[in-house]
Amino acid sequence: MFGFKYIRFDAMDYVIHYQNGHIRREGRGLSFFYFAPRTSIAAIPAGSNDLPFIFAETTRDFQSITIQGQLTYRVADPHQLAQMLDFTVNEKGQYQTDDSEKLVQRIVNEAQTATAEFVHHLSLRESLRSLKAIETHIITGLSDSKAVKMLGVEILGVHVLAVKAAPEMARAREAETREALQQEADQAVYERRNFSVEQERRIKETELNTEIAMEEKQKQISEKRMETATVAQENERKIREMKMQAEISVEKQRRELINLKSTNEKASADTQEYALRALLNPYKEIDWRTLMAIHSGKIEAGSQIAMAFREIAENAEKIGTFNISPELLHSILKSK
Repeated sequence: MFGFKYIRFDAMDYVIHYQNGHIRREGRGLSFFYFAPRTSIAAIPAGSNDLPFIFAETTRDFQSITIQGQLTYRVADPHQLAQMLDFTVNEKGQYQTDDSEKLVQRIVNEAQTATAEFVHHLSLRESLRSLKAIETHIITGLSDSKAVKMLGVEILGVHVLAVKAAPEMARAREAETREALQQEADQAVYERRNFSVEQERRIKETELNTEIAMEEKQKQISEKRMETATVAQENERKIREMKMQAEISVEKQRRELINLKSTNEKASADTQEYALRALLNPYKEIDWRTLMAIHSGKIEAGSQIAMAFREIAENAEKIGTFNISPELLHSILKSK
């Protein structure tokens, strides 16, 4: 009514309200009344935005590749961006120009320039394996870009999702890779078989060394047993010699004892013989009849009869006939 209108913006829009060429108000998420004939309003997106990209580039070896990814940015300086591009909105909050698309295109162009500068120095093989390196180079290129700085844009991150070769080259690379993998598989089989042979050789060598060690151990044990047996035999011989020496010593002592005992017994017998001779010598010259007469009272009747028979026997040539009656013989035997 009479040119006065009301407008409201979201919190993610940075609003700059110009009136008669001067900034009347600014900030995020504003809502206000304004006089349309003298007012110009710029609404700049203040949040972060994701920008997908697909670049077709050529490598050092003249091979075509496709780089697919996404970058994230935000407007760090709305005033500077408002000076470079027109973000003016109408009474409905719609942009009156396509400068928002220009912003996206300029950022993509800078990203592609940084990508091409790096990829042109890589071979196809290197490019397919350099996702992180490409990401880093794009971020560095955008951060150092004067155009991006003039736009007041801050690059938050870059993600390279895929690097692909042309379809025919991809098939050729697949065939080459398959062949290389097959060669690697063959080499792995060869190495595995070689390893098995080597392991078997080591096992046999270990077994042989074990047998040699066992033989050596058995030899040492046999030598030890022989030494032990020799020592045992020597000890047994020494024991036998010691026993023999002991027996000889015992026999010598026994012989000395027997000799001493014989000597003692002989001395005793000699002593008894001497005493008996000394006792009997006085009777040697005396006739036995005299002795019988002396001891007649002490001699038994049988002994006296025996002496009488002895005397008769001594004088047998002088006796003609000698008769012994049964009664006498009976009395002699009875006295016995």
